[in-house]
Amino acid sequence: MRCPPAGAAARWSVVTEKDHPPPRSRRAAALLPDLTPWRSSPDFRRLWCAGAVTVFGSFLTFVAVPFQLKELTGSTLAVGAMGAVEIVPLIVFGLYGGALADSMDRRKLIVWTEAALGLLSVLLLVNTLLPDPLSWPLYVIVAAASALTGLQRPALDSIVPRIVPHDQLPAASALNALRWQVGAIAGPALAGVLLAYAGLRWAYAIDAVTYAVSVALGVRLAPSPASHDAEKPSLRGIGEGARYAWNRKELLGTYAIDVTAMLFAFPMAIFPFLADDLDAPWSLGLMYAALPVGSCLVSLTSGWTSRVHRHGRAVLFAAAAWGLAMTAAGWVPNVWLVLLCLAAAGACDMVSGIFRSAMWNQTIPDELRGRLAGIELLSYSVGPQLGQVRSGGMAAVTSVRTSVWAGGLLCFAGVAALALALPKLLAYDARTNEHAVRMRAARAQPEPTAAA
Repeated sequence: MRCPPAGAAARWSVVTEKDHPPPRSRRAAALLPDLTPWRSSPDFRRLWCAGAVTVFGSFLTFVAVPFQLKELTGSTLAVGAMGAVEIVPLIVFGLYGGALADSMDRRKLIVWTEAALGLLSVLLLVNTLLPDPLSWPLYVIVAAASALTGLQRPALDSIVPRIVPHDQLPAASALNALRWQVGAIAGPALAGVLLAYAGLRWAYAIDAVTYAVSVALGVRLAPSPASHDAEKPSLRGIGEGARYAWNRKELLGTYAIDVTAMLFAFPMAIFPFLADDLDAPWSLGLMYAALPVGSCLVSLTSGWTSRVHRHGRAVLFAAAAWGLAMTAAGWVPNVWLVLLCLAAAGACDMVSGIFRSAMWNQTIPDELRGRLAGIELLSYSVGPQLGQVRSGGMAAVTSVRTSVWAGGLLCFAGVAALALALPKLLAYDARTNEHAVRMRAARAQPEPTAAA
């Protein structure tokens, strides 16, 4: 930087303060989310905005469908069966969607599945407008939505490394998580108001409109064609992705950690009973909100994540802390302390999620990114479903509080065992890992240009 001309001391002091803020200001700024991906990539901005409106609308339906089914049937078993009809389509189409994302234009796959999901919201609205709404279409629509989500999510995950520079991927993961968390808090809150004062039809109608907005943004994304030598979707191709994941022990560790944490320490199914056990039924909504609130706080202060390179350790420590936070939630007798523990657990889960996503995006080759995203989808979707079964079953055999704190301890023990069994995960360093170095070098090469 050039020195100022003589007599410009006052002006120079202003420039210096602006370019070099006081240490306290720098520390505060370092905690804020890193917006570099938003500023540097127009496609990331479009994808982020499309996802934001979709997540918001989807959470309206997430609350409205079980509410409508409860009103139609009055059966807890009928409402619980919703999870059963979701899991199989999610597994089957998640794996197929991963292979599909590697073999066709990812933008087209995202847009077409988004449009189809919007159509399902319209069908929910039509069923609600019938003189006597039916219950069976809700199961069909939920199963179809799960299948479409399985098809779409690998393409959504695998397109990000194409539109965001390699060193900005952790920041992009944090921003995408923030988008989800805001929707997870605002969507259910509005859904409660709509169901109480306006009716189900408004929740479904708003959801359909949000899909229309996201499709309009999606068609403006740049094309994201498959590699020139990409194979058609096949069981052999899916198997190739599974073998790659199995041979990458640090990658395998991220899947195992996530499944372990959700299987043992995801007690959302018994939150209504936990609220009653604490003599605080009014706290049920706060319990559901506490997890995304904790996650949101991490995302809003996620600037520090770009300076962490030992991603494997961060995933392990955060998952272990998630288990301990859930253990505390089952032990403490005061409802406000329980809510604080749940928020802390949500924060730990967010830290783990940021660095898992960074490892996936920074090390997996583009030609396998879709298939590996399909495996990732299973790791963070099937685990919570199994966790609901585990928590409910253990609560029935023991007690609600025991199910919560024992699950947390089992999570901590499982994470510790995985740390010993998978030393490559503990040793992972984004600066030196061979796969990260190779991907960084590949991204640094200029794009080939057509001959004049």
